[in-house]
Amino acid sequence: MGWISRAAALTVSVTAPLEFALAMGQPKPWGLGFQDSASPIKHEIEWFHNALLLPIMTVITLFVLGLLLYVMMRFSAAKNPTPTRTAHNTLIEIAWTAIPIVILVVIAIPSFRLLYKQDRAVNPEFTVKVTGRQWYWQVEYPDHGGFSFDSYMKERADLKQGEPWLLEVDNRLVVPVGAPIRVIVAGADVMHSFFVPSLGVQIYAVPGRLNETWFEVEKEGVFYGQCNQICGLKHAYMPIAVEAVSKEKFKAWVEASKKKFAADSAAPVAIAAAPAN
Repeated sequence: MGWISRAAALTVSVTAPLEFALAMGQPKPWGLGFQDSASPIKHEIEWFHNALLLPIMTVITLFVLGLLLYVMMRFSAAKNPTPTRTAHNTLIEIAWTAIPIVILVVIAIPSFRLLYKQDRAVNPEFTVKVTGRQWYWQVEYPDHGGFSFDSYMKERADLKQGEPWLLEVDNRLVVPVGAPIRVIVAGADVMHSFFVPSLGVQIYAVPGRLNETWFEVEKEGVFYGQCNQICGLKHAYMPIAVEAVSKEKFKAWVEASKKKFAADSAAPVAIAAAPAN
């Protein structure tokens, strides 16, 4: 049995980095339910679904199933050779009108509260602007000098160990842990959707309009999402990667990014001016 133990150990050592990556904000093979929560809003979304909606849906489904089985057995043609001519029942009609109204009110109150909290950024530390383009994201930090960069999906050959294909990007949206971040979302050409499931964020990027949302990441890590609005030929190749780091690392990243992306934005100007010189 020694070779089996060695093979198992080798399998664990090879797949450990991938499993660690999958444990962060991205889908898991054969996963069921929501991705792991990493923001206060996502915790409330999970509670709303698991503690309220799911029990209500389960009870209604079982009730309707039981009612169908009862009607099939109790009112079958074999047991009722002479069918009843009853057409109305006032009590039943009042009940099946009033009970759904009560259920909808019970759902609506926490739903409206959650929608309001998702829409309203309370004392954000800074703003990030995200613009959807065909087929990549443009990210700008207006409160940190206004530097910006483009975020493209990484090709398979460029992936490092543990980085997920179709989800990893060349330039991640970096934010500090524990800071409320306002996100301004726009569309440059067609409609896109800024969607990061583990952070509880989904908002449309509409051309000619600015939409606003916010999130606060509770722990360090990388949290992946995608454009889930069908936006054209390469819709499936437009991922989002949000990297949460400590506030000290974020400050260092901002200073490095100011220099890096300022140089990148100046490069096309120098190339264009070369033939004239």
